[in-house]
Amino acid sequence: QVQLVESGGGLVQAGGSLRLSCAASGSISRINAMGWYRQAPGKERELVAAITSAGSTNYADSVKGRFTISRDNAKNTVYLQMNSLKPEDAAVFYCAAKHSVLGGWYYWGQGTQVTVSS
Repeated sequence: QVQLVESGGGLVQAGGSLRLSCAASGSISRINAMGWYRQAPGKERELVAAITSAGSTNYADSVKGRFTISRDNAKNTVYLQMNSLKPEDAAVFYCAAKHSVLGGWYYWGQGTQVTVSS
């Protein structure tokens, strides 16, 4: 089994920055890509950013140029640096990891709240 624990959420003013962290533990060999999803009230969960074990990244169009995903494989931790935050970025952010054999976003963290005040 794999456990994902997020941290770093909170309240920030529009234009500010936050960095989210997600520490993975357990059967790390079962995961390859890691990513961040978010879900705002009344909206579907959406992929914000993802990073492969080799370091390739992809981003939702809405966050390109503002968010940066990175990964420290030695620490089994993935980060999401969020700059120039907007009120519409407010959501619960979830860390996720893909199963290396079964595929798909198989493992999920408990979520961390990001609130952006205008």
